[in-house]
Amino acid sequence: MPQPAIIILLIFLAITFIQSGYDKVTDWKGNLEWLKGHFSKTPIRNMVPQSLLLILVLEILSGAFAVIGIIEIFVNDGDRFPMLAGILSGITLLFLLLGQRMAKDYDGARTIVIYFIPTVLLIHWLQAV
Repeated sequence: MPQPAIIILLIFLAITFIQSGYDKVTDWKGNLEWLKGHFSKTPIRNMVPQSLLLILVLEILSGAFAVIGIIEIFVNDGDRFPMLAGILSGITLLFLLLGQRMAKDYDGARTIVIYFIPTVLLIHWLQAV
């Protein structure tokens, strides 16, 4: 697969996760309050702050690895960080999907699949490189 497609997908993941992480950092209280209500009838209702922190860390790492991966491709045509970005992004999205399913937010879960498909495509392409 040509490198431009991989770079575009890495930019997509970087934008997605860095912006989402930034939003969580700048509006922690608002996100936390909304999520407490969203998960009030789920098994994680008493772990919302810890879950939000976990997702924040995963998103920041996913976005950072995507940026580092782009640099790595240009510097030495490497694929270690692009693959880490893809795998960690996939794990992050699976956690988000699990949360949406537990909250019975099926529209939210469906939206996550829209992000999951290009992530799996990135991993597949990187395996073929």
